[in-house]
Amino acid sequence: MPDWELITARTASDGGAVWYSPGERLYKRTGGPEVEEEGEHQRLLAALGFPVLRPVEVGADEKESYFTEPEAGEHSLHDLAMAQAENGGGAVDGTLVDAAAAISSRLLRAQAAHPLEGARAKVRAWFHRAGFVDEVFAENPDLDTEEIRAAVDTAVDRLAQVPLCHGHLDYGLPNAFPNAVIDWQHHAPAPLGYDVYPMLDIAAFKGGNRGYTFTSEQRSRYTGALDDVARQCTGGPLSPHAGDFLLAKCFFFLARMRPKDGASPAKYRKWHYRRALFIRSAEEYAGTRNIDTTGFPSLADFEHRSPGARP
Repeated sequence: MPDWELITARTASDGGAVWYSPGERLYKRTGGPEVEEEGEHQRLLAALGFPVLRPVEVGADEKESYFTEPEAGEHSLHDLAMAQAENGGGAVDGTLVDAAAAISSRLLRAQAAHPLEGARAKVRAWFHRAGFVDEVFAENPDLDTEEIRAAVDTAVDRLAQVPLCHGHLDYGLPNAFPNAVIDWQHHAPAPLGYDVYPMLDIAAFKGGNRGYTFTSEQRSRYTGALDDVARQCTGGPLSPHAGDFLLAKCFFFLARMRPKDGASPAKYRKWHYRRALFIRSAEEYAGTRNIDTTGFPSLADFEHRSPGARP
């Protein structure tokens, strides 16, 4: 029998957790019925040719639902990027970017090969779910403006022209290994390209806390590789929708950030920082339909209002 060691709790599953068995080199994910559904979904994706590990076992007992899966590898792309950055003063080399482009290209190709039925209403539902839009507006009522809602409408209209696919919704370097994509707990239909195109831009929303950054040249190299796949699969590039994808990410990174009364100054600083990125990005998107994360200030350089200030 595997000897399970607790690794971490699961944010999307009440009482859920991730376990690891060194002897069996297996991971086990536990929680409510949604965990069993996730395991079955992962089995489906593996059968469709996605770069996904096929679960060894999916089921439930009297205590919880669970599924087990093989180890994806020793180091995620995030782990590798952190190691490179530590030795290179925050820089990540081209081999890491190429590895990211390779696994993202495999995911994009599989998603394009199995499109889902789409409609504008489904795209709007995706945007609100992926960006936690209602929560962002509830926490930041001053941002619930006609201009911001018009920007969302524009992104939804533009993305309604893109096929829907089996989306990961939390894709990034931590969930990507050279040969597999893990952690599909947030899966839902999403516009093709949403998972993979923002992958390198996500680091910019972290304010430098990730420990690594990507240059404009590296972003272009990565996007170019994805566009080559998109042209083969859909007849055209998807990079013109990068701004639409990033607008949803702007909402996502502001969600659940507003501190509670009495919170530390650091939490207020981070909230104001994410608000500033949101406002800057929304204004840029309104004018250009694009969002350039290269110029985002770091959290350390951000000039913020006094702790406890209210917008």
